[in-house]
Amino acid sequence: MQWQDEGIVIGVRRHGETSVVAELMTRERGRHMGLVRGGRSRTMQPVLQPGNRVDAVWRARLDEHLGDFKLEPIHLRAARLMESATAVYGVQAMGALLRLLPERDPHPHLYEALDVILDHMDDPVGAGELFVRFELAVLNDLGFGLDLSECAATGERQDLIYVSPKSGRAVSRDAGAAYADRLLTLPLFLRPEGSRSNDPDSLLAAFRLSGFFLHRHVYEPRGLQQNTARDGFVQAALKALVRLEDKSPETGA
Repeated sequence: MQWQDEGIVIGVRRHGETSVVAELMTRERGRHMGLVRGGRSRTMQPVLQPGNRVDAVWRARLDEHLGDFKLEPIHLRAARLMESATAVYGVQAMGALLRLLPERDPHPHLYEALDVILDHMDDPVGAGELFVRFELAVLNDLGFGLDLSECAATGERQDLIYVSPKSGRAVSRDAGAAYADRLLTLPLFLRPEGSRSNDPDSLLAAFRLSGFFLHRHVYEPRGLQQNTARDGFVQAALKALVRLEDKSPETGA
């Protein structure tokens, strides 16, 4: 058995004295693992860092075997990702999200999304928003997608500011007014009109929204704890956004 594909390194663990087991998110074959012989060498260690994009050739006698990877670098961005807390926590948190999916189950759109987000981790506004969209995409692929396109009560597509925690559907301002204390906030950038917001409160609301449904539908039923890297990413992204606002012309800084 043999195949070739692009992949992004999301995890590595030692195997014996000189080798490692690499975990990749591949474009066509989903999350896939393989043995990299000599993976602990000085040549391979810089390649086998989370976030790097590689060309992977996988070989095994049988499809169900672990198999061997031969990896060649395509885009080595791990060094840049290590320069900010947002990026360090982000790559770990997205790797943990991908591990919620079955191994070797193709999700090419998640591969593409991961690649884009990793290239924008130095943008405190974009990184947070893209990460939330990634969480919602993983939820959707797990069968728990949210419907944020129209009001669950009236079918209206305007003035959607809430999300029902029971149905995962959007709710308009008027329809949800009487139940506002029991509804989740729908942040601006997730509304149908697609407004982008630099507001830390909106980003925090987005993290709470995706986190609520991940806990309810995925972590709690499986008896799992949320990966601590997500908390680190949330705090780092919010702090970076606050610092950006403090430097904006409106503050007089």
